Amino acid sequence: MMKENILPADTYIVLNKTILRDEDRTILTMLYQPIIGGIATNLYFTLWSNLDRSEFVSHVLTHHYLMGNMRLSIADILEAREKLEAIGLLKTYFKKDTVNSYIYELYSPLSAYDFLGNPILSTTLYNHIGSREFERLVQYFSAPKFQYKEYVDITSSFHEVFESTTDAPFDFSGAGIKKVTNIDLAFQTTIDFFNVLSLIPKGLLNEKTITPDRKELIYQLAFIYSLKDEEMADLLSNSIDEKRMIDVELLKQNCRKYSSFENSGKLPTLVYKNQPKALLHKTSDTTLKSRTIYMFEHTSPYDFLCSKNKGVRPSKNELMLIEHLMLDYQLSPGVVNVLCDYVLRINENKLTKNFVEAIASQWKKSNIKTVEEAMHFAEKEHRNRKNMHKEKTVMKKESKPKWFDQKIDSELLSDSELKELEEKISQV
Repeated sequence: MMKENILPADTYIVLNKTILRDEDRTILTMLYQPIIGGIATNLYFTLWSNLDRSEFVSHVLTHHYLMGNMRLSIADILEAREKLEAIGLLKTYFKKDTVNSYIYELYSPLSAYDFLGNPILSTTLYNHIGSREFERLVQYFSAPKFQYKEYVDITSSFHEVFESTTDAPFDFSGAGIKKVTNIDLAFQTTIDFFNVLSLIPKGLLNEKTITPDRKELIYQLAFIYSLKDEEMADLLSNSIDEKRMIDVELLKQNCRKYSSFENSGKLPTLVYKNQPKALLHKTSDTTLKSRTIYMFEHTSPYDFLCSKNKGVRPSKNELMLIEHLMLDYQLSPGVVNVLCDYVLRINENKLTKNFVEAIASQWKKSNIKTVEEAMHFAEKEHRNRKNMHKEKTVMKKESKPKWFDQKIDSELLSDSELKELEEKISQV
């Protein structure tokens, strides 16, 4: 994906690629907002309000206007925009010029039926708001049931009212007419579909009954529950009915039960896998500090802990702690990596929950957002700890991260060191 730095003077226009309706506001607020947050939701509404009276296109506006209108920094706007793009509400086009320009295409949210039927979105929503509120939402969007037992359907059909004529034929393609348009969620598949099928006992499943929709559902379930080929094959084997077809609802239920059991009753959530683009360190030098920052920024907390555990999957408690830092303390992934590295170094390779939370709370209050800020803050905190130790008593020497040394700002890596660090980055 092309990366660009937005400047306040950069212009944008909004194009409406769908039909926006009043009920979309309710769906965005009640279903999407718990996942993408209030800022991203407000950005969507703001772009919607930028449309002219025809509700098709906006005037040319600047990002400075957007910053002032929403009272946000350009980094916050970019992060909110990425969430709208990722969840299928917005597409962005970029043209480089003396003053860069953007096109923001608005797309409709999914209907409540499609949203709640999507395993990625519904599972994430469930875990954000809890079972009680989730059931309330299901009831809110459910149609009331009515008994038709004593009624007879007497509706007229088309041919009973109208008949064909011999007038000249009329050809109309429908191109250009506005319609409700959605964007499918784009995500990376985590399983080999054909390998999964090969692991299911022969004769158990009629593979010809697997429609494209069912195949997509299997990919979605594997993604949201982080399932491997063998796990998905077992769950599919236990979700096949007497007609040798996949029972979709049973498969969803089995995946949820399996994930809940494996994760101490907690269902997965959607969080940033890596550092948001707006918070990346912008440099091209090869000093050790820059390369270390790059590693923290381009590694997910899950993969970072795996590398610290020598390839072993993090424990359930560690994963819950990481999720807690990212969701409750709103720390970015790169900052979480720095925090974990710092704590593991000074706390005998243990992520003690209370200790981690104390540091996270301090960093949150100090508005630490970038990896470089987190590293600087950790260096400062480590110096304070050393001074306190000297004043009280002689403490045993703590192991500290190499990036605490100030000289690494200008220390260039040798070719062999650079290759070694790049190999380490590629392994996590």
